Amino acid sequence: MIDFPLILGSFLVAIVVGLTGMGGGALMTPMMMLFFNVPPLAAVSSDLVASAVMKPVGSVVHLRRGTVNLRLVGWLCAGSVPAAFCGVFLARAFAVTDAVKYALGVALLLAVAGMALKSWLGARGGTSSAREIVVRPIPTLLVGTVGGLVVGVSSVGSGSLIIVALLVLYPALKANQLVGTDLVQAVPLVASAALGHLLFGDFQLDLTLSLLIGSIPGVYLGARISSRAPGGLIRALLAIVLLASALKLLDVSNTLTVWALVAATVVTVVGWRLRGSAVAWTEERRERSDQSDEGRRRLPGDRAASTEWRP
Repeated sequence: MIDFPLILGSFLVAIVVGLTGMGGGALMTPMMMLFFNVPPLAAVSSDLVASAVMKPVGSVVHLRRGTVNLRLVGWLCAGSVPAAFCGVFLARAFAVTDAVKYALGVALLLAVAGMALKSWLGARGGTSSAREIVVRPIPTLLVGTVGGLVVGVSSVGSGSLIIVALLVLYPALKANQLVGTDLVQAVPLVASAALGHLLFGDFQLDLTLSLLIGSIPGVYLGARISSRAPGGLIRALLAIVLLASALKLLDVSNTLTVWALVAATVVTVVGWRLRGSAVAWTEERRERSDQSDEGRRRLPGDRAASTEWRP
């Protein structure tokens, strides 16, 4: 039976996903558990199967544009695909004691920390160079293994934890290559986890259909809006939402949750203003440097002209 409130909820969540590029599992699964009382294992199973249907669409776009490092994809998948399948068995064992719920809470906290780290590394500056990426097989394999295990248990990580780990391991990756590589490696990863949940999890067809009906147009609309929305601010607000979801999943008291969110909001506002000031100062400094370089380029010609017309 189609659940119309769930369709609306998945539509709203998918808009945020389209706006920010954040993995849907970090929002969709907590939404189902917190607002629709979906059992943890069923929420994870249905979200992963829905993601397995949606992920390939964006992957084809990046493959056509050539923004995918296929060697990185190969090493990541070598670790993530079997680990994700094994993660389903852990989720099945944990479901009896609600450990899936707590695993998801921890995964969301890691996602928030990863977003903060990604923002900090981006603020340090840098712009990615065009030099060739030297693949580091063992660290990449480990990232895929850990990420796959987390995705198999909680459905969180394919679009948040792994992309941050890639950013740390390969800071020279351009932004579009980072997103494209992460998206393509997430296809077999999510497919493996989805297959495991189809076989051993708690997949519910009506739940998955409701997610797909709401999320497909939501992602499209969010992607259209994203070109005009301030992405940095949206990601900061998203981190606060993820923090709230994580604390509630971990059964943190309402008082502590409120204080934590107030502190996170203050840090976000202050950080946003400092980042804006830093960007303005950097642009002003670059403009002065360009003017100085232009003055130096004109100087020899001016001297030559003055020498030529000297009586």
